[in-house]
Amino acid sequence: MEEKILSILSNMQEDIGKIKDNQEIIKEDVSGLKEDVSGLKEDVSGLKEDVSGLKEDVSGLKEDVSGLKEDVSGLKEDVSGLKEDVSGLKEDVSGLKEDVSHLKEDMSEVKTRVSNLEVKTQKIENEQKEMNNVQKQILEELRINKLNVAQIMETLNRSINENKKEHQTFDSRIKRLEKRAI
Repeated sequence: MEEKILSILSNMQEDIGKIKDNQEIIKEDVSGLKEDVSGLKEDVSGLKEDVSGLKEDVSGLKEDVSGLKEDVSGLKEDVSGLKEDVSGLKEDVSGLKEDVSHLKEDMSEVKTRVSNLEVKTQKIENEQKEMNNVQKQILEELRINKLNVAQIMETLNRSINENKKEHQTFDSRIKRLEKRAI
């Protein structure tokens, strides 16, 4: 019987040894998991900072969009005014055509100017359509980046400046023709 007890004790000591070995492995695993958790907490903290920065960027983009919408609205009003100016210029051209019969020497020059005005009028109408498309693109492309928006604004400003220059050029030409008619 004593042998049985010794055998049981021996088995128990082996089991205790295995349990201790397992306990060490588990302690190492727990230590590794704690390190992993600590690293993950740092990652979460970094991600929270990134999200905060992105929220600030989105807020800034929203402000930019609002400003761009106001700019586009103002540009539309400018184009509308230019269309009215063009309409008035077309009426002036009609009056000038009547005077052309008295100014046969200048007939080819006046015809060339009238042709240029018609081309410019078509260009202005096309630019109005283009600006409507640009406005839609601005709303759709806000998520893409600020650079595209800046390029669109640059195109619109250049177009308005060209239209203003053309309007001033035409006004000066009309004044010269009126002086010749007198």
